Amino acid sequence: MKKVSFAEFGGPEVLQLIDAEAPHAGPGRIRIAVRAAGVNPVDWRIREGQVLGAHPIELPSGVGLDAAGVVDEVGEGVVGVEVGDRVFGEGSSTYAEFAVLSAWARMPERLTFEEAAGYPSVVETALRVIREVGVRPGQTLLVSGASGGVGSAVLQIARERGITVIGTAGAANQEYLRGLGAVATTYGEGWIERVRQLGDVDAALDLAGSGVIRELVELTGIPEKVVSIADLRAPEFGVRFSGVAGSVPAALAEAVDLISQGRLHIPVEKSYPLAEAAAAHIDSAAGHTRGRRVLVI
Repeated sequence: MKKVSFAEFGGPEVLQLIDAEAPHAGPGRIRIAVRAAGVNPVDWRIREGQVLGAHPIELPSGVGLDAAGVVDEVGEGVVGVEVGDRVFGEGSSTYAEFAVLSAWARMPERLTFEEAAGYPSVVETALRVIREVGVRPGQTLLVSGASGGVGSAVLQIARERGITVIGTAGAANQEYLRGLGAVATTYGEGWIERVRQLGDVDAALDLAGSGVIRELVELTGIPEKVVSIADLRAPEFGVRFSGVAGSVPAALAEAVDLISQGRLHIPVEKSYPLAEAAAAHIDSAAGHTRGRRVLVI
């Protein structure tokens, strides 16, 4: 099978499309014929060698956590899923023609494989950081870097929970944020004052890692009300860095419910063939994403 791999940490140029033996589903796992794989910032952060704690790496390594596809092998002890089922979920080395998943759910009828591949880690992360930052219905949450995949999910989930969201993004994504129910403003010079004019902030999320931790603490008043998924220096300011996943099966179940009811939709900004994984990483690292990027196999 074809698989994207890297033998050393570094820039996108270390990614190689190689021939590899297909993995097999062990106990409690399933294997899918991958139709699409989600491209997440954590993928290129791991490729760069960033120490993220939750994702120890042995080289050479495959790439990717999220995928959607068709079940073609069911491991021992797995029930409720059969060969031929259309599923999406989280596993390892998903930038490949076949991948093993450790958590999965049947795809909602309304989703294509490309759309489904963009949800697993994104929804789990969104649910986790909303919980960790402790924001409650009736309060206001500031989201820095709100137009990407996680931001798109946070805005919609928070809206459903009665939380007001102020989202920052580039000028081109202001209407997109408003369409997801956020009060939108741009980042850049003067952004703190623009946020203050919109109201008090009870909690804040750093989703882009753009060096704004100090300002988010200033806006919330205390570091305990700020969570980052993108800035490894966050603990220097007393802010929690959230990198360890919670229950992916529970997150997938909630995602299926929200998607099926039409209450959660994350658009695919761009799709790439498997051979262009490096280009997908370059674009993801550049930011300014509206929704998700995926690889199509």
